[in-house]
Amino acid sequence: MSENTTPQGSGTLTVDTAASAFLGMMDAAEAADNGQAETEETEQEYEAADEPELVDSEEVNERPKRTFRIKAAGEDREVTEQELIEGYQLGADYTKKTQKLSDERKAVEAERAKIQEATKLRDQYAQRLQMMEQFLHQQNQGENLEALKESDPIGYAVKVAEMSQREKQLAVLQQEQQRIAQQQQAEQSERLQYHLAEESQKLSSVIPGYANPKEGDSIRKDIREYAKSIGWSDKELAGLYDSRAVLSLYHGMKYAKLQSNKPSIAKKVEAAPKMLKAGTSMPRNSEAEQNQKLRAKLQQTGKVRDAALLFEKFI
Repeated sequence: MSENTTPQGSGTLTVDTAASAFLGMMDAAEAADNGQAETEETEQEYEAADEPELVDSEEVNERPKRTFRIKAAGEDREVTEQELIEGYQLGADYTKKTQKLSDERKAVEAERAKIQEATKLRDQYAQRLQMMEQFLHQQNQGENLEALKESDPIGYAVKVAEMSQREKQLAVLQQEQQRIAQQQQAEQSERLQYHLAEESQKLSSVIPGYANPKEGDSIRKDIREYAKSIGWSDKELAGLYDSRAVLSLYHGMKYAKLQSNKPSIAKKVEAAPKMLKAGTSMPRNSEAEQNQKLRAKLQQTGKVRDAALLFEKFI
């Protein structure tokens, strides 16, 4: 059987036809390869786009910081962005606290104004009560009830009823005056305690140990004793509320103690051995030196007279 190289149903195969068919097959293969290569390149581009770009930390740290030029306290200064943010935060916090303190101060001042107004009204009320008391007392005077009782029994009964009513009114007035007086006394005592606390604080800041319970009691006792020694009475000391007067007594007490210690200090100074200046020697005993000279002279001369002079020194 003979081989048939012609494809079935293709007709007669020539050299040109075979070449054309082969070239068509090569072009199709090349196109397929190009399409695959383009697909791979596209996938690589997508992968590269998805991966984050790595930045060197040293490059980030080396980036220059943003600076701003501001004017503070009359001076031009250059600050960083972080310093500018921190300064703004501190300023906002300070402004907030200052505003809060201002609001609290206004509230305290408003409350104090209310208290002062109430105190003023109460004092005016007390004055009116006193005037009413005087008026009621005057109404009860100048009536001759005994004569009226004989001449006008009905008028007498009316006057007695009026006097009884005024007595009741006086009793109510006196109770109200007593209540107001107690309030005034309590407020005065409170103000005095506050004043004493302020004055004590002033003394504690200038007198060492004054705030200490034990040492402070000793200092106050010394001040009281010194004040009495110069003529202050117990009554005057009991009403001494001014820190300036107490401080003057304290300085006077310290000076008096210093003056009283001067004699003992002078005695200690006199009894102390005299100190020699640098480079000086101790003074020699003149009598010992003279005896040595006489002894040396006797050894040289051997005379009875020199011996007698030396012997007189030892008698």
